[in-house]
Amino acid sequence: MARIKGGLNAKKKHNRVLKLAKGYRGARSKQYRIAKQTVMRSLSQAYAGRKQRKRQMRALWIARINAAARMNGLSYSRLMHGLKEAGVEINRKMLADLAVYDKEGFAKLVETAKEKIA
Repeated sequence: MARIKGGLNAKKKHNRVLKLAKGYRGARSKQYRIAKQTVMRSLSQAYAGRKQRKRQMRALWIARINAAARMNGLSYSRLMHGLKEAGVEINRKMLADLAVYDKEGFAKLVETAKEKIA
């Protein structure tokens, strides 16, 4: 039986990694072994970054809601409690959007929350 060498598959694997490493400086984009380490690290950091972005956006929404709520005489936690008691099911992303772009609508929500917790 003839021997099959793995050269073609190895070359494809190397090229796939080197393509991902395009744009890196020095050996990181030229040498397979170093490029592989860099690419593995960057892919894992990209994965973690996608999770962190979600956390950061939620924190931003909460900060915006809190600032707008305090301008209307209520803290963030009391506002959220009041809205929950009133049965208003609106997520933080939409609340933050209202707080920035529709101040009157947000003020009405704050009044609804105040009535329920008073």
